[in-house]
Amino acid sequence: MKNKFILNILAISLLFSACKKDFLNRNPQDAYTNNSLWTSASDANTALVGVYNGWTSVDFMIKVDCVADNGYSQWPWEGFQVYGNGSVTPSLVGGPGYPSTNAYKAYSYTTITRCNFFLANIDKTPMDAKQKANMVAQVRFLRAYEYFLMSQLYGDVPLVTTLLSGDESLASVRAPRADVVKFILSELAAAVPDLSVTNNSGDGHVTQGAALALKARLELYTGDYANCITDCQAVIKMGYILYPSFTDLFRMKAQNNNSEIILSAQYVQSTYSNNTPGQLSTNSSGGYAALVPLQNLVDAYEMNNGKPITDPASGYDPVNPYANRDPRLAATVIYPGQQFTQPNGTLTYYNPFDSQGSDYYASRNNSSPGAYLVKKYTPNLSDFSQLFNTGLNMPVIRYAEVLLTDAEAKIESGKIDGTVYDDIDAIRLRAGMPRTDKAVYGSQSSLRALVRNERRVELAFEGLRFFDIQRWKIGAQVMPGTVYGAKLGTVNPTTGKYTITGAPLRLETRVFADKNYLWPIPQTEIDLDKSLKQNPGY
Repeated sequence: MKNKFILNILAISLLFSACKKDFLNRNPQDAYTNNSLWTSASDANTALVGVYNGWTSVDFMIKVDCVADNGYSQWPWEGFQVYGNGSVTPSLVGGPGYPSTNAYKAYSYTTITRCNFFLANIDKTPMDAKQKANMVAQVRFLRAYEYFLMSQLYGDVPLVTTLLSGDESLASVRAPRADVVKFILSELAAAVPDLSVTNNSGDGHVTQGAALALKARLELYTGDYANCITDCQAVIKMGYILYPSFTDLFRMKAQNNNSEIILSAQYVQSTYSNNTPGQLSTNSSGGYAALVPLQNLVDAYEMNNGKPITDPASGYDPVNPYANRDPRLAATVIYPGQQFTQPNGTLTYYNPFDSQGSDYYASRNNSSPGAYLVKKYTPNLSDFSQLFNTGLNMPVIRYAEVLLTDAEAKIESGKIDGTVYDDIDAIRLRAGMPRTDKAVYGSQSSLRALVRNERRVELAFEGLRFFDIQRWKIGAQVMPGTVYGAKLGTVNPTTGKYTITGAPLRLETRVFADKNYLWPIPQTEIDLDKSLKQNPGY
């Protein structure tokens, strides 16, 4: 069904094309939509595809790590740099000179209106009742997910649950975030019984596992640990397992029947393509290095003996900083001297310090100014015939996150038993790391530090780090100050040996205040609707 699922996007493109500037006034106006769409199950499925189309942007989510202490967004038209360094204002939500960017587009009701349109019309379709209920449950999930993202980024947001008329479109008073969270949780709970238990076809449709996992995520974020644990246990009992290889987990060859992926965004080359590999790759590969991992993230990966690099007994060698590290470092970040596969299949040592090379860090020619690249999603560039036109699916919810959520909820609620270690160790062992040393990590505080670091290194560039900083209220500790890339050095083109010759590459200096836990409401939206109130501090 996957090809049909994606290809039908073209057939439904007119359905949602009549959108006005006012973000709440986006009711479809096409006559075909109103008079003849809801005549069969096939038509209803086409409408469902229209809802899925653009329901979330994984391209957007991985770049949210640049708003946290994991990465740096070097291109201003992406719009994330001003959020990361704390200079964002309501009138500068897209960066200087770029008012309409990926970051700006986070404040949007397009998908929510599509969901409301679907839910307002599906009842008139003559079709099997169980199939209809399943479709309704999927759409309720998609709407809940959109509200999850918006409430995390903006706090209070207008809560629109029905299709609005033109007169009603201006009634956009922001609902308290607590009310939005309550709505999300109730929608997910209501959706679960009508969703499929599993998705054996791997076509991206929402399942019970996805609804329960998102519900558990939000319960963890809001401190509802008892219900979080209950929902995590329900997902654990569904039979998901970790994919054997952390590196290959993010490759196209792992897309079909992957038992770790609970929900993914689906792509088809040349039809509904994914350009993420091109964005992450460097100039010599034909990409433009949009995301730059920070040294702070690199330092978070332990040694392969399970000790942090700050431990004098870890064996960390500052002269050879990438040796004997957690294998997830080499799977997530391309660092100087690392060998990687180019699109033509040749193996190359990454050399960002050759001033005559196409990847020279200081050239600003689609190369990384920090001498690091994101390797997750692009471990083997020969997987793609075109880097900006791929069929690479992107994970939205993974089973590994559920295990870490279960562990953290138990740690925070003081229910520390063997299952906490089982959750964490399953992920560590899959990565090639040793089991947790219980003599070191035996208290609530030490386990809290461990699970927080595991979340960071396991889920890097999956869009969750900013939300973790936000809910743990650690922004003042981890965000301000100068952020760096790798240390200046040389790379032997024959052996890949990296020799440090200078200081770390400076990327920018950041500031952080409590207001930065939330994003400002774009001034353009407030100008359209004077009843909207700005977030505090902006």
